[in-house]
Amino acid sequence: MPVAPRLGEFERIARFFAPLAGPGALGLLDDAALIDPPPGRQLVVTADAIVAGVHFLAADPPDLVARKLLRVNLSDLAAMGAMPLYYLLTTSLPESCDEDWLASFAAGLAADQSEFRVSLLGGDSVATPGPATLSLTAIGSVAPGRAVRRNGAVAGDTVYVTGTIGDAALGLAVLTGALEIADAGERDFLADRYRLPQPRLATGTALPGIAHAMQDVSDGLVADLGHICAVSGVAGVIEGDAVPLSPAARHALDRDPGLLARILAGGDDYELLFTSSGDNAAAIAALARPPGSPITPIGRIVAGSGVRVLDRAGRDIALATPGFRHF
Repeated sequence: MPVAPRLGEFERIARFFAPLAGPGALGLLDDAALIDPPPGRQLVVTADAIVAGVHFLAADPPDLVARKLLRVNLSDLAAMGAMPLYYLLTTSLPESCDEDWLASFAAGLAADQSEFRVSLLGGDSVATPGPATLSLTAIGSVAPGRAVRRNGAVAGDTVYVTGTIGDAALGLAVLTGALEIADAGERDFLADRYRLPQPRLATGTALPGIAHAMQDVSDGLVADLGHICAVSGVAGVIEGDAVPLSPAARHALDRDPGLLARILAGGDDYELLFTSSGDNAAAIAALARPPGSPITPIGRIVAGSGVRVLDRAGRDIALATPGFRHF
């Protein structure tokens, strides 16, 4: 039986990506898009790349890979208090990512475009002999002067985090066989948290004027608080027992206390980590009420530099590494 010819670049664009294009994308028929910022708003632009074998597993379902790619960028927008608008996409794919892979990948993007009300503006597609490499640039908007940056933390602030921490790191360990979880429901929950992060857009867009400094937890809780502290010129203290854990993570930690380092430093949580003053405690508690994301105070900002993690007796918890290092 003859083998059907592979689609060329423009055929791939027309079949899989043109249906995702929004206003300003010009049907993906040109090399650039035209956009008008919403009246009275600033644009917020971020870019993130994910690579097979580094940020996702080569065997992961393509629709979930697409959704993770979009969501990690939307999480960066949420961490500045911005609403998402558009995105640009660059794919560098090996031959193994065939038309069926692309169809599933595009379906994942379509699902999240509908959920998060964003649309594709354009991008690029190339072939590679190496692992699949996917880059996305997300564009959002925020009221002028209202973007929340990393550099505003001050001594006396409380440190907060949304959701739960460590699920994604444990999920990756489950998927790679490094961690055994007997309960199938808990295994699936942890794997899903690794493959499909939840960008906290509703919470993030409500925090301008409340949060002094903010970023999402991608490299690891300790490392990312370290990023905030470094640019703010302060130090951070995390109360280890206060870090919020899901039931699945708690059960895993109870069975193996050595997992604490993986939970605190593993990364890929994509929860919001922010600091604020005590004057805002009531406003933050209101944001955490259902249907909002849970928000937990986990520590404090103090004078000095670096980040300490303390146990319930106030002793330092030593970590071999604070989080993921890109280089």
